[in-house]
Amino acid sequence: MSEEANQSSGQVKQFLYVNRRAPHGSNYAQEGLEVALIGAAFEQDVVMAYVDDGVFQLKSQQDTSDIGTKNFGATYGALGDYDVQTIYVEKESLEMRGLTEDDLMPLVYEDEDDDWEEKPMINIVSACQLAEIIDQSDVVLNF
Repeated sequence: MSEEANQSSGQVKQFLYVNRRAPHGSNYAQEGLEVALIGAAFEQDVVMAYVDDGVFQLKSQQDTSDIGTKNFGATYGALGDYDVQTIYVEKESLEMRGLTEDDLMPLVYEDEDDDWEEKPMINIVSACQLAEIIDQSDVVLNF
């Protein structure tokens, strides 16, 4: 289907936000999260991916008091409220940084099709699987 046909039919595009940078030391992580929330607020199909040092963004119980920056980690909990249901985390990136899925925030969304049951958002995928996900996305934005 052509780009014009997609727009005129009202088809929602899938936006994949790829987060590659550590949560602190630059604005990329916070801005990436804010842009994803804005896209979701405008009813786009928002999917997020975390690779490289970006996996540290999802680490639970971050304490930023020693580095003097605001901890925006609680904002990830709002993703489900904006109908963001899928977060991909690259397995190899976790392993290279000594992290496991248990080290990540317990992010969930409420599935309205399943009597508002809470379901996990985080999906651990291989680098090959993530490459396929990136290839199948309509729009890919890197942060």
